[in-house]
Amino acid sequence: MWDTLILNPMVNALLFIYNLLGPQLGLAGAFGFAIILFTILIRLITLPLTVKQQQSTQRMQELQQDKRFLKLQEKNKGNKQKLQEEQMKLYRELGINPFSGCLPTVIQFPIIFGLYGAVIRALAHAPVQLLEFSKHIYSSIPSTLIPLDSRFLWMDLGQPERLQVGGLSGVPFLAQGIPVLAIIVVITTYLQTKLTTPPSPGGQGAQMTQVMNVYMPLFLGYFAYSLASGLALYFMVSNLLGIAQAIVLKRMRANRTVGAKVVKERALPKG
Repeated sequence: MWDTLILNPMVNALLFIYNLLGPQLGLAGAFGFAIILFTILIRLITLPLTVKQQQSTQRMQELQQDKRFLKLQEKNKGNKQKLQEEQMKLYRELGINPFSGCLPTVIQFPIIFGLYGAVIRALAHAPVQLLEFSKHIYSSIPSTLIPLDSRFLWMDLGQPERLQVGGLSGVPFLAQGIPVLAIIVVITTYLQTKLTTPPSPGGQGAQMTQVMNVYMPLFLGYFAYSLASGLALYFMVSNLLGIAQAIVLKRMRANRTVGAKVVKERALPKG
């Protein structure tokens, strides 16, 4: 079921894009660009979910200033359990899901593991590995694509990414090169979580969000550092798209809020 629903579609989507960019258009580093386009495609498919999540995040942020919420905080400040119960009740009344900030991140896990499996298999060169890989390829994909060109910029997409810089041979942890993508992944993951998760209102939802905000950048950074650089490239592009999307949605919401305020002020009787 994993192969049928996750791995095989990812493998063949990557090969289809690679075939268009590489053999047909002659683009150098075609598999790297295939991963970038594949990432954009995944972002478009999951766009309704992330938009809904960010809308819920905005409502959570607005709730922090709501009189009802502030009253609950004051009334139950000495009873944590009661406070959590009352907060969850208010969330249900307002149609807010405090766990929604974590949902898009959780959804990413099957995509991450599926893409990693697809990249590793697609970049196989040993005869036994190529034979195993061929079992995942649809009949509509030309067999002449295999083996794929794994080079993209300074990277071998099937290996962990390191940028070789002279003079670092004696520096601990950097002797093999600078993990540029891993560093970018940590920074962009942190920025994305800060943009797409609400301030902590207390309760279980807030605790889970805080844990995710701290550990997710390190978790994905470790993946980007130790696994195939094709996966790190996916993380980086996905994070940059997520940051851009969050900024655009916030500006759109701010413009709507200002517009609604102007309309309300104009509707008020003068004098």
